[in-house]
Amino acid sequence: MSDAATAREAGRTALILAAAQAVVGASAPISISMGGLAGSYLLGLDKSLATAPVTGYNLGVALAALPAAMLMRALGRRNGLISGTAVTALGGALAAFALFQLNFWLFVMGLLLIGGGGAFVQQYRFTAADNAPPHFKPRAISWVLGGGVFAAIIGPQVAIHTRALFEPVMFAGAFVGVIALAIIGAAILSLLRLRRDDLPIGSDGIDSQPARPLGEILLQPRFVTAFICGVSSFALMSFIMTGAPLAIVGCGFSPDQATLGISWHVMAMFAPSFITGSLIARFGKETVVAAGLLLLIGCGVVALSGIALWQFWLALILLGVGWNFGFIGATAMVAECYRPSERNKVQGTHDFLLFSTVAFSSLMSGQVYNAFGWDTLNWIIFPVAGACLIMLSLLAVRRRRARMA
Repeated sequence: MSDAATAREAGRTALILAAAQAVVGASAPISISMGGLAGSYLLGLDKSLATAPVTGYNLGVALAALPAAMLMRALGRRNGLISGTAVTALGGALAAFALFQLNFWLFVMGLLLIGGGGAFVQQYRFTAADNAPPHFKPRAISWVLGGGVFAAIIGPQVAIHTRALFEPVMFAGAFVGVIALAIIGAAILSLLRLRRDDLPIGSDGIDSQPARPLGEILLQPRFVTAFICGVSSFALMSFIMTGAPLAIVGCGFSPDQATLGISWHVMAMFAPSFITGSLIARFGKETVVAAGLLLLIGCGVVALSGIALWQFWLALILLGVGWNFGFIGATAMVAECYRPSERNKVQGTHDFLLFSTVAFSSLMSGQVYNAFGWDTLNWIIFPVAGACLIMLSLLAVRRRRARMA
């Protein structure tokens, strides 16, 4: 295949995956914006576990990360990704049923299953990168995550227009909507036309470099820095985002205003994706990651400045853009650290560790918010982002010394 044809095929693959991200990925803002509110609806006076359903979602992504990678290795990526939409649909059905039964822990299990489907959605970015030539990898990742712009619109709008569909059973309609989104996503993914499900585009089918032990890969300084920056960006985003709807409603605003705040946030998470790849190509991955961390710090500054609705929304927008730069840049750095023969185990392990941390952060969000309030949530941003910036600086020093040696 010529270079031009390879690039065209990689672009087509990225666009299909971006469309699937827009539709199947819309289940994430539904789960996040409705999970805490529905959890609060199902609980009694003690609201300390209100964010446990969101934690269930994130835990589902973590627990399914390795099985999703292994399933795609066994079935091929196209069939594996399609099977993930079935998991999402099953989770939506269980969550809706739990709301009819007023069963809090069954609802948590439903969101855990939706999160399991989300583990397959997280593989979209790796599928796009692995099926693209080296120069196109950052852009392919950006295109796929750019589909989240539409997920940011689709998900909250589905939630707003369906959450009272089965009144007096609130929120159940939103999770019935998740089932419909999963079915549409399966149809989109069926259009994938990967040359070889187990090999990147342009490969001759032979990986001349043998796979290294997993520990050796994970302990590379570049991988460690990229992983910690990516995990910190995602965990901070989840920590603040999970608590934000509770804080917004707690300050006297409506659930719809809280949902729209999450919509602006998710849009800010993915809208920059259309230029993030170009920014990485121009300024470098590390610079873009550092910019993302600085934007996260900006989110904390705005959030601590007051509790007007515009301050909540602006903080959430900065949180989203900061996540985008930090996570896409870190993902592109991680993609440089493994060989084709190593990708399944590295990607699965990476996402398992990533979303385990994100699940913990979402659980602690509710605990910290209930115990200490909205301000404390935001103060935590500063030491975490600062530590990541120091690690990036040390990596730059190491690379400079290596070049001079």
